[in-house]
Amino acid sequence: MNMYDLKEQDISTVERRLVVTEKAGLHARPAALFAQTAARYEAEVTVARTAAAAGPTPDPGREVSARSVLSLMTLNIRCGDEIIIRARGADGPDVVDALAAIAAPA
Repeated sequence: MNMYDLKEQDISTVERRLVVTEKAGLHARPAALFAQTAARYEAEVTVARTAAAAGPTPDPGREVSARSVLSLMTLNIRCGDEIIIRARGADGPDVVDALAAIAAPA
């Protein structure tokens, strides 16, 4: 086993399911803030609406990059929808926490 194998083994995936409480959902300004925040981290981050999300969705479970405002907006995430944020990388827990705070502010 070489050092590259060890680095691959240390990378884990973090996942959080949450209900969006941001009044605007993830549209326009919240989507831009979400994407900008995701871009500040090294982890690969995706977002998906769950099948249980309220309202019509063209493809429940479809994952998009959290770094792309346009991709986020195609999910049509509204207040009350359940989403899954997944991050793969060393700073995954930190980016998931930061994005959860935007989507579901306390």
